[in-house]
Amino acid sequence: MTGRSRRGVKFPHTKQHSNGQSDGRRLSFSDVSEDGSPSKTRPSGALENIQEKPPTAEEQQSEYEKKKANFITRTFWTFVMIGGFFAALFMGHVYILVIITAVQIVSFKEVIAIANVPSRARDLRSTKSLNWYWLATTMYFLYGESVVYYLKHIVLVDRVLLPLAIHHRFISFILYVFGFVFFVGSLKAGHLKFQFSQFAWTHMALFLIVVQAHFIMNNVLEGMIWFFLPAALVITNDIFAYICGITFGRTQLIKLSPKKTVEGFVGAWVMTVLFGILLTNILLRSQYFICPATDLGANIFTGLECEPNPVFIPRTYSTPELFFLPSGYRWSVTMAPMQIHTFFWASFASLIAPFGGFFASGLKRTFKIKDFGDSIPGHGGMTDRMDCQFIMGLFAFIYYHTFIAIKRTSASDVMEMAIMGLTADEQLEVMKGLLKYLSNQGVVGHEVCEVWLIALTIWLTRCRHRPRLINFCQRAE
Repeated sequence: MTGRSRRGVKFPHTKQHSNGQSDGRRLSFSDVSEDGSPSKTRPSGALENIQEKPPTAEEQQSEYEKKKANFITRTFWTFVMIGGFFAALFMGHVYILVIITAVQIVSFKEVIAIANVPSRARDLRSTKSLNWYWLATTMYFLYGESVVYYLKHIVLVDRVLLPLAIHHRFISFILYVFGFVFFVGSLKAGHLKFQFSQFAWTHMALFLIVVQAHFIMNNVLEGMIWFFLPAALVITNDIFAYICGITFGRTQLIKLSPKKTVEGFVGAWVMTVLFGILLTNILLRSQYFICPATDLGANIFTGLECEPNPVFIPRTYSTPELFFLPSGYRWSVTMAPMQIHTFFWASFASLIAPFGGFFASGLKRTFKIKDFGDSIPGHGGMTDRMDCQFIMGLFAFIYYHTFIAIKRTSASDVMEMAIMGLTADEQLEVMKGLLKYLSNQGVVGHEVCEVWLIALTIWLTRCRHRPRLINFCQRAE
């Protein structure tokens, strides 16, 4: 009996297809819904004769209260984030830098936490500690690079900070080597695959979050507009993608995000371009936004002063004479070149930056989670809100230094070359030549020699040259 096949026996919970497959398959974790939870596939034949019990009034009321509470929480924290962002924006560059630092730390924590949970069960506490050490080392290197580049007029004249600035990259490398040696020393048999996976995962998080956030900080120091405009374009595109999508969205854009539509994608692009050109026209009128951060204590009320970049100065663009127009008749438009650049920025924010969000959606699907965390009540994790901002900030930095930044040597660049590339005696010769030139041009007189003495003592790194300077001033008099 056991060897005979069961012919004519049918199971009500299965349904055979022409290819021989059955709908009554077991639930697989590869079947994941948009929110990251497994979607259970049930056979249609087993549900045909089942009538679902309608929810009771109490259940409907409970569901309504839950949605209402979530909406209130989400709305409240939306206004909190908007208010805090604009408050920091108007208070000055330092406050924005603090916010960016907090964002990258929280985002790094959320991404690392996704794959770091098994370390508790495996009793590998060194893995979590090492992750934070990698973060601290990376931030020290990147922050130091920015400080030396943008604030060299401060760090290169300070006796304590000068050695740190000169040897910054070597110090950063040594710190990384210490971490590498500690990682190799902490490897345990039986856990090697997990530990090397954590090593690669951590470095990926450092590159995608911390490194890209570093370029956003550089944008702030180059001028507030290079930070605010890209961020505003991404937010605007997200809003209009939602509005256009629910209004006339029909065609699905990408399977990773079924709610994204082609109509919403294209409509958001058009609206973001128009909004970006209008916003740029407003921002270029304020020197607080267009000037570099030469004074970290400046705010929206004190403002900044600088020679505007030519991209902020309006120009008149005229078409050549066309054969179908009357002789001497041309079309012309007056606008700042930055508004033309804004078109490309808005296009990137609309057509490329959203793929940062699609990448994050795929990552969440991989680990079967709905959000990266719960750091923002009602909104999920910080990474859920910043997934598009990181790649947009990197694009803004590269685009600015490729097409907009003025390529010229500044006083701080010359000072860096003199301090790091010349000896004390050579520095003294340079200053002598400068003093002689300025004196011949009538820019300075002999009476200001004492003032220049103070400045020269800052340039020189050894106090033994001070008597030589005094003799030089006496000969000049």
